[in-house]
Amino acid sequence: MTATTSSLYLKAEKLVKKFGNFTALNDVSLEIFESEFVCFLGPSGCGKTTLLRAIAGLDIQTTGTIEQAGKDISALPPSERDFGIVFQSYALFPNLTVHRNVAYGLENKGMLKPDIEARVMELLELVGLPDQGDKYSAQLSGGQQQRVALARALATSPGLLLLDEPLSALDAKVRSHLRHEIKALQHKIGITTIMVTHDQEEALTMADRIVVMNHGVIEQVGTPNEIYDHPASPFVADFIGTMNFLDGQTAGDNCVALGGVNMRVDGTQQADDSSEITVCIRPEDVATRGVDANSENAIEATVAELEFLGSVHRATLDINGDRALRFRADFSANLMRDHAIAQGKSVHVAFPPDRLHVFGDLTDKAGAP
Repeated sequence: MTATTSSLYLKAEKLVKKFGNFTALNDVSLEIFESEFVCFLGPSGCGKTTLLRAIAGLDIQTTGTIEQAGKDISALPPSERDFGIVFQSYALFPNLTVHRNVAYGLENKGMLKPDIEARVMELLELVGLPDQGDKYSAQLSGGQQQRVALARALATSPGLLLLDEPLSALDAKVRSHLRHEIKALQHKIGITTIMVTHDQEEALTMADRIVVMNHGVIEQVGTPNEIYDHPASPFVADFIGTMNFLDGQTAGDNCVALGGVNMRVDGTQQADDSSEITVCIRPEDVATRGVDANSENAIEATVAELEFLGSVHRATLDINGDRALRFRADFSANLMRDHAIAQGKSVHVAFPPDRLHVFGDLTDKAGAP
């Protein structure tokens, strides 16, 4: 289900969270819909975990309200909120078997033993561990422990699943495999899910929508494609994927001047009235094949560096020999061979109008000091 076809499930409005003089959340409002998989994404200290903990009631917001399934839960303790949670550290009970770990919440609810047994077996089958019930957590791999933690969080059939960087303690291969399993499981059971992550690839591959956060505020909310293709701010443009940032000037309606060349830009410029702007384009969007001096938005550049990345070569190019106008472009192996591209060679490239992004300044760029 998508946000456009689902009903509203969780609503946070004007949340502020202060720790002494530090404001961790600053007037945050957000809507999440039934069966959505939403990722809170951002660098360390951006407020994403604080927002998750406010939703869970683990750190009550200073001001603002939270509604879940139409019920105001703003001041409720965690025990009275309808969620399951999985932490980065798994938080399994080491003295209990896998079976007892998964059964823990069900036992606390007073469920009958035969019903508990059936539910635990159902969940272990669901997470791919049907034969591991008698083992202890120390006997399991990290990926298996995280599956057990997921089964335990789902045991009581909560309306909301909260995942706090659940994969960050795993190695890259296991992390890649498990994120696909978690997404498939979430889709299968249809539970509304929020995951905190600092890993952009994780968010892009798993989320229905991504909430990009920075300095306690939400920079942008959108689908992975919207976030990647149409960043709303310099911070989002820089934090998600790789982006070139080039200094330019306004040159009339929907036109910019870059390296002495006027270029057309599709859509409305996101620039101030000032003539100084920043033009952004991703390396994979720089056009090369079939480009000559007469092509739209064509520019001549010199190959300053080449980096082999396997499927592509990433070229660093200078416009008019100016290192201040240096950008990166991805060239396929076929293009490298057909055009004999080498360090020091001049090439014509084009910046497609629909792939250019224009901003007024870079004060919020992710890499800015």
